Amino acid sequence: MLNGVEWLGNKLPHPVTLFAILAVLVIIASAIFSALDVTVDDPTQPGETLQVENLLSADGIQYLFTSMVDNFINFAPLGVVLATMIGIGVAERSGLIGAALRGIVTSVPKRLVTAALIFAGVLSSMAVDAGYVILPPLGALIFLSLGRHPLAGIAAAFAGVSAGFGANIFVTSLDPLLGSLTMEAAATVDPEYASGLNYLMNYYIMVASVFLLTIVGTFVTEKIVEPRLGTFKGKAEEGEEITYLSKVEKKGLVYAALTIVGLIALALLLVVPEWGPLRGDGDSPILNSPFMDALVAILLFIFLIPGIVYGIVTKEIRNDKDAAKQMSDTMASMGMFIVLAFTAGQFVAYFEETNIGLVLGAFGAELLESLQVGGIPLILGFMLVCAVINLFVGSASAKWAIMAPVFVPLMMDFGFSPATTQAAYRIADSTTNIITPTMTYFAMVIAFAQKYDKKIGIGTLVSMMLPYTIFFSITWTLMFIIWILLGIDLGPGAPIYYEP
Repeated sequence: MLNGVEWLGNKLPHPVTLFAILAVLVIIASAIFSALDVTVDDPTQPGETLQVENLLSADGIQYLFTSMVDNFINFAPLGVVLATMIGIGVAERSGLIGAALRGIVTSVPKRLVTAALIFAGVLSSMAVDAGYVILPPLGALIFLSLGRHPLAGIAAAFAGVSAGFGANIFVTSLDPLLGSLTMEAAATVDPEYASGLNYLMNYYIMVASVFLLTIVGTFVTEKIVEPRLGTFKGKAEEGEEITYLSKVEKKGLVYAALTIVGLIALALLLVVPEWGPLRGDGDSPILNSPFMDALVAILLFIFLIPGIVYGIVTKEIRNDKDAAKQMSDTMASMGMFIVLAFTAGQFVAYFEETNIGLVLGAFGAELLESLQVGGIPLILGFMLVCAVINLFVGSASAKWAIMAPVFVPLMMDFGFSPATTQAAYRIADSTTNIITPTMTYFAMVIAFAQKYDKKIGIGTLVSMMLPYTIFFSITWTLMFIIWILLGIDLGPGAPIYYEP
């Protein structure tokens, strides 16, 4: 089956061309849906309707031409990837990342490497989207250093970061983001009950989910994905072979580690004290703070400065020209991603501008509501709708803003608490992230993978990631159903069932 998926997917055009075609199809679809006057009730604005915006109208055509540059510049992963890769590039080309990885793989039991990579990927949602940029290429290097297929390392990291985005053992920015929408929706039914809800309403089950995803992801990687990929026939680049560390490399790592500790301490000083300039206000001064918005810049320096320190100690960097050349070489290697970002940026922007995704989401909500089923079947139906909609609308907050006002009250009518509805959404939304080309980081992962296989296409990546989606969906849903049947609270003060 996976071979068939790969064959069919790779018959598609190059990702750059595919995103351009998808953008054109969105334009055409917007005209058709607009002509048919396709509308649905807007769950966020009672009495209002959502309709598809026609991009072939006079205003639409004006938008197509005037927004093209902005769509490229504002493509979400573009700035994050390029800025972070400046730091990562210096850390890699100076030898820091290679030395650190060699130190890890020569000291950590090899049987734990896959699990550690997936575990780190799941936890990376603490840094918002930074995990997408950092872990897939690092996963490839780690696996290559062990003599394993680098694409399996990319797959494992991508699965942990993306499919596990809704889970964590720490509180992340996603908790207040979704929680605030859930509370607002619950208040339309029972304001007093909604006032007692908190942002940690899914904390218990999300912590348990981290360990489930790590175990299942390790199994899928080592028993399905990696055996199917076979032996890597490419050649490792300089610095990617596994060798033991020399004295000067160990010295460089010590100085780089001390530099990282100092940078982390400085970052904490900016946000932890009440006078911290990057500290926010309100109940979550760290989660909702300028610090979270500054993570990309912070990560840039956490890679860049230790990379320079390591390079100076090992004589790989002798002056500023060497460091500048390493940055330049890194940006040169990102050429394909930049081209991908241009066409992908147009498609994502057009899809959002037309409201097609929002209309589909609202229509799915209305359809499920009309079926009038309850209990576990209602939960499963809701999760199926979420998973399908996620193939078209990547943003977790955008989908939940549309779906929460409909499904939270609906589930409360059937006796399920808002916490249960939100948990079901988080599980279903996460598992299909890794197989949808509309996800903003999908193109970036293809660009990373093409470093090791120039011919890799959408079909190859989807066929690698589909087993994760299947196994995560089944096991995570089963755990959730068992959790419901046992009646265990989903978080502090967050029971399964709603009692008025």
